[in-house]
This record gives sequence, C-alpha cells and structure tokens, in this order.
Amino acid sequence: MPLEIQVIPCLQDNYGYLIHETSEDVWAVVDAPEAAPLKAAIDAAGGRLDLILVTHHHDDHIQGIPDLVAAYGARVVGHGADAKRLPALDVAVSEGESVQVGAERATILDVSGHTIGHIAFCFEGAKVAFTADSLMALGCGRVFEGTYAQMWESLKKLMALDPQTQVYSGHNYGAANGRFALSIEPENAALKARIEAIAAADAAGEPIVPVTLAEEFATNPFLRAGEASVKANLGMEGAEDGAVFAEVRKRKDSF
Repeated sequence: MPLEIQVIPCLQDNYGYLIHETSEDVWAVVDAPEAAPLKAAIDAAGGRLDLILVTHHHDDHIQGIPDLVAAYGARVVGHGADAKRLPALDVAVSEGESVQVGAERATILDVSGHTIGHIAFCFEGAKVAFTADSLMALGCGRVFEGTYAQMWESLKKLMALDPQTQVYSGHNYGAANGRFALSIEPENAALKARIEAIAAADAAGEPIVPVTLAEEFATNPFLRAGEASVKANLGMEGAEDGAVFAEVRKRKDSF
C-alpha cells in the first residue's frame, strides 16, 4: 500500500499519526497532540515533514504544531471555517474538497458535533480514514459544541464509507468505551471479543487502532442506534435512529 502509517502515542491517551506516501515520498502528520514523540518518529524516518493535517481546534490535537512547523517547514491544512481557532493555515479546506498527499487524495468530511468545524480526512482509495474525535474506537466524541442530531448526521457520513475502511481515531478510550458499550448490549459477543482484544493491546503497550469500520458497526453502540436489538434494550422500539443515538450519547455522558 502506498500509505504507510505510524501510530504515535502522545500525552496520556492521544494518538498522532505519521503518514508516508511512498510512491512520491511525501510525509504528513495528522494532528499534533505534542511535538516531542512526533519529532522523534519524523527524525528516525529521515527528518522530513511536508504536511500537517488538522482535524479540530482542541489543544490536545494542535499544541505540537508550531514546533513541527518551525522544525520542518511543513504546510498546515485545516478547515477554513474554523481558521481563527487553528494554527495558521497554509491550505484551507471545506467539506467535499480534497487534499493531495503525494499520489493519494484525502476527501474532507465535515463531522461537526464534538466541535463545530471538526473534519475527517478520508483516503477512499487507500480505504483509510482519520476521524479524530468524531468516530472513535468503540465510541464517539462528547458533543461539546454541536447538537446530538448534528453528531448523528456526521457519523452517518462516516458510516457511508467502505466497511473495510481502516479507522484511525484520536484517543485510546477503548477500555472505558467497552464498559459503557456492555451496558447497552450486554449479550453482544463481538463486543465482548473486542473488549478482550483491547485489554490485550493495552497490556502489551500496543495501539488499539486502526480498526475496520465493519468492526465498529458490529460493536460500537453509537453506530448501532438503528439496530432493533439496541432499540429494544433501551425501550425505544420504533424510535428514529437519531433519537436512539441521542439517548445512547446522553447515557455515556453520565456513565
């Protein structure tokens, strides 16, 4: 595959990503929770960085960017509509546009909800999506700035991707997300198996990403709001999917 992706653990539970597009030898980072671990990975790989792809304005995703720009002269790509809250952008993008990373093209999806102006970078040719704090491993981001309905619409955009898409999200909240998911679907065998896999990865110091969208469909309660079994467990038979999502998200907020 022309996209080689390194998962770079940052801070307490963040993930940053170093991408190498091999056919044209282009290097990019997705989000920069802190500079030091990313710089170590970049320097070990040859000391080049061409692009920084920014998903949203929260400090734990952008605070390392100024140091990376100073060290490597990388160009910063982010949502133009949220430029005032982001580091200085060299390339402003919006939904439906794309950014080239060498020969690979990332389509921009606006996945607002967690924040307004949150974007995902979807390399549909490579079947890779960087979703940060929208769709997360076994979860979704807390709705800080948007509405539950908006967050559901954003997740539906991601759910329309190829089920074999590899999802790279912004944090390792897997263990906590698993405990909550069991409260929604205590009999979900695929969920139980995934919780065991997450525990094993954590014990080994390995990342819990990427995971296929298909596996999220099978285990992530926020993507399963349309399932009859989930609606039955919540006593919401016949409810619209978006209303079920909102109920699941509210339950997670107070879990």
